[in-house]
Amino acid sequence: MRRPTTPLARCLLVVGLLLTAVGCGASGTERVTIMVPWTKTEFAAFYSVIQAFEDNHPTIEVDPRVTRDLTPQLDAAVAADAAPDLAVLPNVGALTKFHNDDVLETIEVDTESFLRPFGDLAVQDGDVYAVPVKADVKSLIWYDPKVTVPPPPRTWSALRSRPEPWCLGLASGPTSGWPGADWIADIVLAEEGIGTYEAWVSGKRKWESKPVADAWSMWHDLIERNGSGLAQASTVAFDAAAAGMKDNSCSLSRGALSATGLEPQEVRKYTTVEPPENQPLEVSADFVVKFTGSESATELIEYLASTEAQQAWVDEPGFALSAHKDVTRYRDSTQGKVARMLRSGHPLCFSAADAMDPDVSAAFYQAVLEYVNGEDLTELLRSLDRVQETLGRDDSPASTPLCGTPNQP
Repeated sequence: MRRPTTPLARCLLVVGLLLTAVGCGASGTERVTIMVPWTKTEFAAFYSVIQAFEDNHPTIEVDPRVTRDLTPQLDAAVAADAAPDLAVLPNVGALTKFHNDDVLETIEVDTESFLRPFGDLAVQDGDVYAVPVKADVKSLIWYDPKVTVPPPPRTWSALRSRPEPWCLGLASGPTSGWPGADWIADIVLAEEGIGTYEAWVSGKRKWESKPVADAWSMWHDLIERNGSGLAQASTVAFDAAAAGMKDNSCSLSRGALSATGLEPQEVRKYTTVEPPENQPLEVSADFVVKFTGSESATELIEYLASTEAQQAWVDEPGFALSAHKDVTRYRDSTQGKVARMLRSGHPLCFSAADAMDPDVSAAFYQAVLEYVNGEDLTELLRSLDRVQETLGRDDSPASTPLCGTPNQP
């Protein structure tokens, strides 16, 4: 289901796209447009890979277009017949949506080169429509072993009794609230298991059901010890919250390494809680998809899927991880430790909000913000059930299982 877009907004978007394309590019070169959600260090790492591609393909010029509000802007561009050649989707929910809208081109890439479930999620109805170019492990709890003694326990239930305050930031522009959504999903997965998790993500288990409601309540119990107050978390940037660990204003931080906002020398001071044996881990990935028949775009997407490009990407600053089976070497020791979790034998489950219909995800994020600002949980969950019923049916999650254990059949 496409988001409603006004004619004026659609026109402005198309004009913006055309102004950067008409008359640009050196003579004899073909331009490839790619819409991406990354900024700062993450974008710099990606751009270094693009520059290497351009050096080896002098007749191709890559034009990255950055937006943090990628899915609705891309939806508007597609509706206006002004889609970029390629786009990086931060979730498989959007991949399913665009596939259902029949606007994606198939891609000739061997997804067997990628770990499960990442490679499986790139396939829709038996054909490959995406490449998982960048991965993350989200089920990480960070702490300073010199400050937090004894170490934090390994389960969410046990963590509820610990007095240490959590570092919490929920602000992320148009997607504010997602760190809380990821955290709640992580609790559902760890406490209730894969079956309940997949049923909830697919819309077969209600938001009001006890396992899901209990996860929201547990999350609230954990973060209410945040010294800055719950409501203030909605104004703290997600990549700035962990900075409180440096002055001990907070002690525990949850989330992906690339989202901490910490520099390598700072990260090396901290360690992560070892997850219990066989506990599923919440993971995510960014997927490149193709909207046009451009042969140059095909060359770029094949390069981004290669061992060479994937290795070069993780070698850059930004703590990127690769789900490519042949990329196992990491220069940063902390980054390498997290990357090994992708092959540790733990089942890996794709992030719930990233697998849901984009409209349902947006409602999930908003509900998180309202919850920390004091709204009643029961009413919020009932509202999410209504959103699921009315908006989440046309673009259900991919039929491929959201969970898988790498290197196992």
